[in-house]
Amino acid sequence: MNFVIIGGDAAGMSAASRAKRKNKELNVIVFEKTYDVSYSACGMPYNIADPARDMDELIVRRAEVFRQKQGIDLKVGHEVKKIDPKAKKIYGTSIQGEFEQPFDKLLIATGARPKSLNIPGTDLDGVFSLKSLEHGRQIKKYIKEKSVKQAVIIGMGYIALEMCEALRALDIEVSMIKPNPRFLPKMEQELAERIKQVVLSHGVQLYAGSNVNGIERKGEKLSVLSDDFSLDGDMVLIAVGVAPNSELAQDAGLELGANNAISVDRYFRTSNEDIYAAGDCADTYNVITGKKIYHPLALLANRGGWMVADNIVGKEKEFKGIVATSVFKVFELQVASTGLNEKQAQDAGFDPVSVTINSRSRAHAHPGSKTISVHMVADKKTGQLLGTQMVGEEGVAHRINSIAVALHANMSVDEYFGCDLAYAPPFSPVWDPTLTAANVLKKKL
Repeated sequence: MNFVIIGGDAAGMSAASRAKRKNKELNVIVFEKTYDVSYSACGMPYNIADPARDMDELIVRRAEVFRQKQGIDLKVGHEVKKIDPKAKKIYGTSIQGEFEQPFDKLLIATGARPKSLNIPGTDLDGVFSLKSLEHGRQIKKYIKEKSVKQAVIIGMGYIALEMCEALRALDIEVSMIKPNPRFLPKMEQELAERIKQVVLSHGVQLYAGSNVNGIERKGEKLSVLSDDFSLDGDMVLIAVGVAPNSELAQDAGLELGANNAISVDRYFRTSNEDIYAAGDCADTYNVITGKKIYHPLALLANRGGWMVADNIVGKEKEFKGIVATSVFKVFELQVASTGLNEKQAQDAGFDPVSVTINSRSRAHAHPGSKTISVHMVADKKTGQLLGTQMVGEEGVAHRINSIAVALHANMSVDEYFGCDLAYAPPFSPVWDPTLTAANVLKKKL
């Protein structure tokens, strides 16, 4: 059987490796349009921050390893242009010319691309986005060769903030701009304000609520144009989110779902039973609401690839969904969230009630304790725990996981409050900050 995969990063190579392990007789063929496979894209901002590190350190496994050790027919520099579901063939091009490949089962793992801005100047030298490993190489090379001293970032989301920290670590002045007046609008306002103040304390200039009308070159500088002012820099980074690469699927007549991602069922099947999709090109299910969402995550991509492989080799598994758990670092802060915020809960038909508390990362008498801010949301009618956001200098990144597990288990706030969480003075107060938040929230239910 020919198991053909389009895309050679997280979902694609996870599926290829697992399928080959499960069935050595399976003919696994992967087509990747770039020359990079299986790399840690999430590590790029931290790599860029360190001039001594090579970007290729982020490669988890090279193409020849997949070929030689696992027997996977991995073809890099091969771009698939068309899927014909009726003929069960794909068609594409490479430097050798055109190619076609029949398939019995097909996985589309084409990932996502940085969202573009419909403004003049985005094609100028020195204007970048960050998604692929090649993007990271180009940015790192440009910073070194041009001796970048000033940068403008369009956007203030997770990638923008991670890159803001990376550039400041290189002593590059940073200005950030976006049209939305709210800083991190999905975060609870008190927590978002805490993050904002830390960013400002590191000398970053923030221009939220300012339109971006274009980018121009002025001599050696680039200028980002707003309504009544401009921001100059040696380079510009556009970081306004990502969009799924679903055009191949759409052109093949497959259904699209949330955010125009490829619509898949709980087995990662598309609207064609012989074609699967996983990773940043596909949608998924929210465990709490049961509804489709688009939430590109590294773990989801890898897990999706695994489950597609299991389903291909006959060990069918149903995917329950995600609770959209995420964490990122910005300067000294850890920022984490899982589940629904109040607006999302309300939109999903819940009657949300919430609390925000400040606690400590360690016992009160233990040195080095830091403030942890916790925002917790529940449904007033049922007491069901719906989501949590956390910000702090330590103890946040892994603490959010207990809430994620509780959401997967459909726990009430009262049930979570009854959980036996670990305690020792260097790691937590007796009452963990999440338990304290749950106790306060119980009183409002």
